[in-house]
Parts: sequence; structure tokens; C-alpha cells
Amino acid sequence: MIIDKLYEKVQSKGNSCVGLDTDISYIPKGLMSLHANFEDAIFEYNRRIIDATLDVTSCYKLQIAYYEAYGIKGLMAYKRTLEYIKSKGAVSIGDIKRGDISKTAEMYAKAHFEGDFETDFITLSPYMGMDSIEPYLPYMKEKNKGVFVLLRTSNPGAKDIQYIQTQSGGRVYDEVGDMIASMGKQVMGECGYSAIGAVVGCTHAEEGEKIRSRFSDTFFLIPGYGAQGGKGDDVKVYLKDGNGGVVNSSRGILLAYKGKEDGERRFDEYAREEVVRMNMDLRG
Repeated sequence: MIIDKLYEKVQSKGNSCVGLDTDISYIPKGLMSLHANFEDAIFEYNRRIIDATLDVTSCYKLQIAYYEAYGIKGLMAYKRTLEYIKSKGAVSIGDIKRGDISKTAEMYAKAHFEGDFETDFITLSPYMGMDSIEPYLPYMKEKNKGVFVLLRTSNPGAKDIQYIQTQSGGRVYDEVGDMIASMGKQVMGECGYSAIGAVVGCTHAEEGEKIRSRFSDTFFLIPGYGAQGGKGDDVKVYLKDGNGGVVNSSRGILLAYKGKEDGERRFDEYAREEVVRMNMDLRG
């Protein structure tokens, strides 16, 4: 199962997830000048980051909005990057945050689990109900795919809905997590985690131990580290024996070269150094 592959990557390479949320403004001017169009420039930037970090990161996450913003050429860079990640035997996460029901969800599943935008995992929003997640199950069962469902996010507005108290005395995110865990029993990996994971922001560490304990079979995609303010100690409570989650960092890795001597020429080397530092912070 794909969750077993991700679990093994974490065991051997660390918890870091390289977020390829590539804005054109991040690309060094020297690299940009070598390419006639930004599709090639974005892909080449991504390719060099991937090559430099392949042996020290568990997976790569692409936020599709950064590519959609540049139209067809941007989406071509998205496609080519996903294909390159696959060719290297690495794990990819398409951060698409879809959330719809019935045939629409089936079409989203088809769009991102096969064809031009095929990826190993995608992110989903459950707030239309769990029938918005069910259409993805055939791909998880038959095509070795996985999903990360929004549970408790790291943005300030998370409290607007996710923290509303329910009749049972818990929070909305508790109820959502229980439903995710229940559905996840259908696609359990040998590693003890489900192919239905959850997105859990690390910027509310005081709740981390409770969340990790309550959803013990759920693998976490953990945003909020680095540029969003999360620290290594904030993240560790969401892990279990050093595994059970991958920790995303985007700007912290992609822009690690800024302000460094010869940084623009060696941006990929500085990205690698940041991933190595991040792994040590998370495992230390």
C-alpha cells in the first residue's frame, strides 16, 4: 500500500516533506534567464530541488494553486514535476483540497489519480460530509492511492468551524477525525496506518498529544512548520515513535538560499541543507 511506502520513506529519510509551492518570484534570476518560458523555468527549479533532496526527504507536496495561477503553462510544469517525482521512485502529494460529492468527486478522483496530474496522495476537504470522500475509496483499494483529509488546520480561521463544540462535548474536528478513522479501517496498511490520513496543523501543540492518542491509526500530514511559526518541539507530539506523520515546509526550503553568499547559483544546495537541518530538528 502507498501508506506503507510513505512510512518506510519516513523511517529511512526523516519526516520532512518538501513543499514545491513554486512561485516565479522564488526562482533565481540567473536560472530564469536561461529559459524562454516560465514553464521550463519552474520545472527546472523544481527538478534541481528534487535532485538535491531526494535522499533526505520522505515526500514532495505540490500546492496546485501555485501552478494554476500561471494557466496552461503552469499546469504543464505541475504535470512534468509529478512525472519527474514518479520517475525517481519518490512519493508525491497533490495538495488540491477538493471537496464535492457524487459524480463531481469521481471526476476529481479520475483527474488526480490517473492521467496528466496523477499523484500518490491528494488532499481533500470533508466539510460537505463523508460522502465527499467515498468516491476516492476505489482508487485507494485498487490503484494504491491515498488521501489526506483536512482535520484541524493551522490557520487562525480554523476556530470558526473546526472548534465549534458539539453535543458530545468535543469539537467539530474531533467528530470529523472519528469519521476519518472509521472509514480508514477499510484501507489499512501493514505499517498500522490507514491510506486515509489527516491534515493536522502543528501550530496548536497544546492539543497535539490528545489528537495523536485519539487518532492512533491515522497518518498525519503536518503543515505549519517553519515560515508559519511551528517549531520542532511543536511537531514531535504529533508523531508516534518518530513516525506517523510527515511535516511540510515550503518557503523555508525553497527560499533557504536568500541572503546567502552565492545563494542564487547554489539554491538547490541550500534547500538540501535546510531539509537536513529540519530532519535533525524533528528527530532531535
